[in-house]
Amino acid sequence: MNKMLNTVNYCWTVKEISLLHIDKQKLILNKINKYLESLITEKRLEWAIKYLSKKVMLSSSFGLQSSVSLHLLTQYYPKIPIVLIDTGYLFPETYHFINQLTETMKLNLYVFCPKKSAAWQEAQYGKLWTQGIKGINRYNAINKIEPMHRALKTLNIEVWFAGLRREQSKSRKKLSIITIQNGVFKFLPIVDWSTVQVTNYIKKYSLQQHPLKEQGYVSIGDIHTSSKWRPGMKAEETRFFGLQRECGLHTID
Repeated sequence: MNKMLNTVNYCWTVKEISLLHIDKQKLILNKINKYLESLITEKRLEWAIKYLSKKVMLSSSFGLQSSVSLHLLTQYYPKIPIVLIDTGYLFPETYHFINQLTETMKLNLYVFCPKKSAAWQEAQYGKLWTQGIKGINRYNAINKIEPMHRALKTLNIEVWFAGLRREQSKSRKKLSIITIQNGVFKFLPIVDWSTVQVTNYIKKYSLQQHPLKEQGYVSIGDIHTSSKWRPGMKAEETRFFGLQRECGLHTID
């Protein structure tokens, strides 16, 4: 098979694509993305199973809508490693939610934590999340980015699935279904789903929802950088005091 003529129906590896000129890399990914955009979600996952590596994982924050990706991916990859980054600062309700979903969905959960405990960090750096953008970025690097980087290496991952959606924030509006990030394929099967689609999926399969939904939270992360939604706010403004939306997990390279 001529892989350049059959770009879509070819078992590419990140290593193989990375050896190509940057223009060819973009051309290949653009063609694949154009094809995947034409498919329904289920067909996208069937394509991934057929043409991508079986060394896969799904990252999950166990947030407000996480049950959708967890339920969807485990239908196609029953034993897929579910990677949770536990910063030590999650809501008590989130920890209970993790336990519930892990049991009811029979999840293959892997938990990765920062190298230094929350108490140790506060003793050494103070409360980084109160120190402006610079402090927040340092906090995210220590508590989220490094543990995720370690998870990818420890589990020898080649395909990283995530439940990001374009509708969630301005910073996600231009996301592609498949990209290369941190040396692996990043695959976002529901990137083009609307909130209505997510809600309908939850209702269709009677999925459990995060208990903080009833308390007014629309986006849930760490307890000190997540706030309840108030009239006039955008969902993305309820995170990191409105200073930024992303924690860095989905922008590392």
